[in-house]
Amino acid sequence: MRLALYEPDIPPNLGTLIRLGACLGVPLDVIEPCGFPWDDRDLKRAAMDYGALGEVRRHNCWESFATSRPSGSRIVLLTTKAAEPFTRFAFRPSDILLLGRESTGVPAAVHEAADARLLVPMRPPARSLNVALAAAMVLSEALRQTNGFPGGAAADR
Repeated sequence: MRLALYEPDIPPNLGTLIRLGACLGVPLDVIEPCGFPWDDRDLKRAAMDYGALGEVRRHNCWESFATSRPSGSRIVLLTTKAAEPFTRFAFRPSDILLLGRESTGVPAAVHEAADARLLVPMRPPARSLNVALAAAMVLSEALRQTNGFPGGAAADR
């Protein structure tokens, strides 16, 4: 399982995702360009000292990410433009959960390249959740389904 963030533009969200990945042993791919400098103070504050604990791979563009992804992996895009709720999806351990840019999501070409598109169901008139929160919700379900939490089956007790 992997997380991927497309061209992030809010430093604390990236920091939170770095920390989430580090805590759960899930690598994070950052598809640049970012809308802020990598050494941003807010990014460091949100990631805390987890930056060294997690596995973060930076890609200079979408094409670099797409060509370097592990063989057999599926790109599972979390988007408000999907019809299928994440709660009805069968995750695989090799899935990459892709989150779009906070302000604009992902472009049509990236949307079309995804193997699956999922949404977080919510009540109207709500439109969207914070990307880090959505990632945590969906990643939790994906790890539960694939027995991928640290500690495996023992984590269920």
